[in-house]
Amino acid sequence: MPRLDLSHHFIDPRSKDRRPRRAAYALPTLFTAGNLFLGFLATLEAFRGALAAGAGNLGFNIHFQNAAIMIGVAVFLDGLDGRIARLTNTVSDFGREMDSLADVITFGVAPAVLAFAWGVQFADGGLDPLFQDHLRRAGYFFAFLYLLCGAARLARFNVQTNPVPKNPGRPDRKYFVGLPIPAAAALVAAIVFAADSSPVVWWLPAVLWLLLLGLLAFLMASTWRYRSFKDFNLLRPRSPLSVILPGVLIYLIWNYPQPALLGMAVAYVGSGIAVRLAGIVRRRLHPPRPHLEHSVGSN
Repeated sequence: MPRLDLSHHFIDPRSKDRRPRRAAYALPTLFTAGNLFLGFLATLEAFRGALAAGAGNLGFNIHFQNAAIMIGVAVFLDGLDGRIARLTNTVSDFGREMDSLADVITFGVAPAVLAFAWGVQFADGGLDPLFQDHLRRAGYFFAFLYLLCGAARLARFNVQTNPVPKNPGRPDRKYFVGLPIPAAAALVAAIVFAADSSPVVWWLPAVLWLLLLGLLAFLMASTWRYRSFKDFNLLRPRSPLSVILPGVLIYLIWNYPQPALLGMAVAYVGSGIAVRLAGIVRRRLHPPRPHLEHSVGSN
């Protein structure tokens, strides 16, 4: 009696060939839409904060604070949409392009507007009007440079399949090539939030703020190595540290949000710089030995 082969009727639920339900494709898109919505609201709040400061309110500005918080929440949502798409096997070209377009708005336009309105627009400190005009022009330039390099970083991420950083790390870990634009936006928002959202009114902090925007633009356009943490899975903890560390971070953010968020953003942005500088120093102290080449038949 011939045997019936029914293997083609059953597919392993964990298989990549398993086709998810259509409703599953909407789940990561909802997070992307929420990310875009928060970026839109953050841009509006930055404009409202500039109007309030222009009316004479140069102290605590609730609108700048709201914009910073919205960008921070969007960073959290951005980290979820891709992970959910991979867990539900709903990764698609449409979702990837939609996510990049949302990132340009939420982590490019919104932080650039907030950075200029909070850190440059109201900085004078008794400056000469000509110098103040040059400072604002520099603010326009560096805010746009931040946006431009962030958009270029997203475009490079989309077209490269397996990018290799200039200083490759361990093969068992996953890395970003260049600073991710959500991390750059997180640092901008964390600084505004940690400064009690009061706009900068002295020229020296404004100049330092512009230098920071230039540094973030350079890091996004660079090919330096940054951990992606895509290999970090809470469902399968590798060590007790993978459970303890998120718990400690949640406690610190809940009780000390301003220093905790600022410290996390500075630590991540600075990690790429530290790794790059450590690699340069290591190569200077321990230069690679030249390989001796032997021709065939030589003694």
